[in-house]
Amino acid sequence: MKKIALIGVLFFMTSISAYAASMYVNVTNKTGHDIYFLYISDVGDNEWGEDILDVDVLESGDTVRINITGYNNPKFDIQAEDEDGDTYTLKNININKYDVVFTLNDLD
Repeated sequence: MKKIALIGVLFFMTSISAYAASMYVNVTNKTGHDIYFLYISDVGDNEWGEDILDVDVLESGDTVRINITGYNNPKFDIQAEDEDGDTYTLKNININKYDVVFTLNDLD
């Protein structure tokens, strides 16, 4: 009986980790300003998550690959913040289909 319960627990844990996918997105900075912070949230969420920028600074003209874990849906609102505190926001981006490119047109 203990063996069956252990198998059930392992199956449940495997199902949970398969449900929360591991994804990535390439983020390019074409704002003319260095980006210091990068935030994501579920589409329409009123609060941003923690800074997910994998480098200290994403310099203008550079691209970085960002790993995203713990989410089920590949659609996100994404916000970058530059050295002056200006923010650039992209809404409802499907990272399975599109990479992210921030430009001055995205300035909030």
